[in-house]
Amino acid sequence: MALVRPRFSKTELNDINEQLEAVATKDVLNWVELTFGRTAAQISSFGLEDQALFHIYWTVTKNARLITLDTLRLPTETYSLFDQTKLRYGVDVEFFYPQLNSVSEMVKEHGNNLFYKGRHNRELCCGVRKVEPLGRALSDLGAWITGLRRDQGMDRGSINIVEWDPAHNNYKVNPLANWKFDEIRDFIDANDIPYNELHDKGYPSLGCAPCTRAITPGENIRAGRWWWETDSNAKECGIHIVEPAKR
Repeated sequence: MALVRPRFSKTELNDINEQLEAVATKDVLNWVELTFGRTAAQISSFGLEDQALFHIYWTVTKNARLITLDTLRLPTETYSLFDQTKLRYGVDVEFFYPQLNSVSEMVKEHGNNLFYKGRHNRELCCGVRKVEPLGRALSDLGAWITGLRRDQGMDRGSINIVEWDPAHNNYKVNPLANWKFDEIRDFIDANDIPYNELHDKGYPSLGCAPCTRAITPGENIRAGRWWWETDSNAKECGIHIVEPAKR
């Protein structure tokens, strides 16, 4: 059976966003469930936002799909959280991995820690380990759900709750767009949601182990990502690059 992907006109999408801006996060996720069903899934890095979001998603539907990208270079603590989350919610996490031949060729030509040698090399590594696996993960989805928030800065300050994603020919839903970092942390604590222990050690944002460090007081919450790069506006792995809205 062919995958049916709902499509909205620009006017319809604007109306949907106007309506969803005024409702609770669980109502946004209920709209996702009613509109997309099993063709929607949360793409999670198992950070604080993602854990809070999946908790809400799971209360909306026990059929919630949870997908993650295992780059093969994640912190040990992240792998432990995979197991804790599966135990807590009984969810069958869907893992997507980089193509091993692509990783092998990249490492052979550029070295295992190529990302320290310049932004181009870092983006190459992110492309192999994250962007390409994401493309496979999204190939059968009508919508993907993220933990992006406007207060994370950079291009994320202008995100809508529902956006057309031309790169993957589906919709990207950001139910936590209006949440603040402190609200996320309070929600995690109030609901005893499992989270990565590195968050208690100065890591508000997590990625691959060699590309993430703890931050100091006053730094942006994403300052620990690819910290050796000087252009803060370029600190994206390529998964959440914001493009002009198109239809």
